[in-house]
Amino acid sequence: MTSTSGRETPARRPDVAGARQWTGLAILALPTSLLAMDVTVLYLAVPRLAADLRPSGEQMLWITDVYGFMIAGFLVPMGTLGDRIGRRRLLMWGAGAFGVASVAAAYAPSAEALIAARALLGIAGATLMPSALALISNMFRDARQRGTAIGIWAASMSGGVALGPLVGGALLESFGWGAVFLIAVPVMALLLAGGPLLLPEYRDAAAGRPDPASVALSLIAMLTIVYGVKLLSHGGDPILSGGIVVAGLAAGAAFWRRQRRLADPVLDVTLFRNRTLTGALLVLLLGLAVIAGTYLFVTRFLQGVEGLSPLAAGLWLIPSSAAMILTSLAAPVLVRRLPERVVVAGSLTVSAAGFLLLALLDQAAGLPLLITGVVVIYVGQGPIMALSTDLVVGSVPPEKAGSAAAMSETSTELGLALGVAVLGSAGSAVYRQAVSATLPSGLPPEAASAARDSIEAAVTSVAHLPPAQAQAVLAPAREAFTTGLNLVTGIGAAAALALAVLALVTLRRQPPVTESAPAEAAEVPGTVGT
Repeated sequence: MTSTSGRETPARRPDVAGARQWTGLAILALPTSLLAMDVTVLYLAVPRLAADLRPSGEQMLWITDVYGFMIAGFLVPMGTLGDRIGRRRLLMWGAGAFGVASVAAAYAPSAEALIAARALLGIAGATLMPSALALISNMFRDARQRGTAIGIWAASMSGGVALGPLVGGALLESFGWGAVFLIAVPVMALLLAGGPLLLPEYRDAAAGRPDPASVALSLIAMLTIVYGVKLLSHGGDPILSGGIVVAGLAAGAAFWRRQRRLADPVLDVTLFRNRTLTGALLVLLLGLAVIAGTYLFVTRFLQGVEGLSPLAAGLWLIPSSAAMILTSLAAPVLVRRLPERVVVAGSLTVSAAGFLLLALLDQAAGLPLLITGVVVIYVGQGPIMALSTDLVVGSVPPEKAGSAAAMSETSTELGLALGVAVLGSAGSAVYRQAVSATLPSGLPPEAASAARDSIEAAVTSVAHLPPAQAQAVLAPAREAFTTGLNLVTGIGAAAALALAVLALVTLRRQPPVTESAPAEAAEVPGTVGT
């Protein structure tokens, strides 16, 4: 290429991203930040929500985790759908649907209606994440640039975690709990306006059609397994609970067999032959499960045990979210000096130390030890998110980016959902057992019954009791909730150390698992170019 001065100027390599791609990355960070924010603001809204809708303990768990289950169940088919109809087009459809479902959740009149709205939010959310991550993979073909872009993308998730408590807490100070869902409306409007101008369209001409039977089997597997675990933790019949779990495992096995037989599977199970990809998915799944369970109990501890307002609780959580943003951005720099498996394993070990601090927490230690432990956990979490995601997407050919992105996000969302359901149920079971053993006799029956259900119900039930009786309810409830937090974070410490060993063994970057012609999932003519 020759400049106007007559000098030769080097042409930009076709695999090197320019200004348009980096600006498009900012647009793709919007749904990521929003989905992360949606989880954190909901946790802060739990006490207000519980006081207004008065859900049972089981309904409250479904309110918090049905969103994640629907996302996890639909991510893989939505990834395939995006490959077929266009990843940008699916992103736009999902943004519109998410905005509408958010309004329905904000004005839900009952616990059942809110659960249904959260389920619809999950289905809409499942269209956003694989589309965004697959487009990043297509837009940034250079390995180093892709690693940086995914680090920024992971940091945007951390930013959503950071902004969620702050924005949500501020809204809850002035408005009802439904306001936390309305945050999505202006964010999605901005995505709908900017996406067609800045994002390219990609589709895979060879992508298969979604298979409804596979979608049904995957949903049945996940929902029945988690429901069986929750039923058991609530004191349900062990035989019935175990039977439900077995039925879910059978549905999962049928799903796996069906994918092996289909000419166009919803999930290409041959991708799991890549040890790096499989190891990274396990790190995401189990690592985020313990993070989610811990975050649920920490936010409830701040309000139910420490008695903080939603805004104050959100402000106390900002340091941990800031730590996660910084370490997400630092991860691509670290791997220029150290192998990725070493960075991930070291980060998991740091997180284990933070979990251990919370496992030793008691009420006397209070906020300083709690916040220190959470900050340490999130210092280790940032590199895990950025590097594990890059390892998954970078292990497949470009035309498989949609499927790989869906698998990565499925592990992420399923991990978050399982953490809330399984660890949330386990911690709640410990709480109920401990509080039942320590509540004094002679308390008003309604207050005692509420205290046995949850810490939020205990706090709500004492509003009109004399101070002495209120303290007799709250003291054992707060102590019991701390015991539940200790259990959840003790499990988190053990899991993080085990995952560190797994990372060292498996996370060795390998070439893509299949040979393929260049970029079947190419830019669609007539759309914004890369």
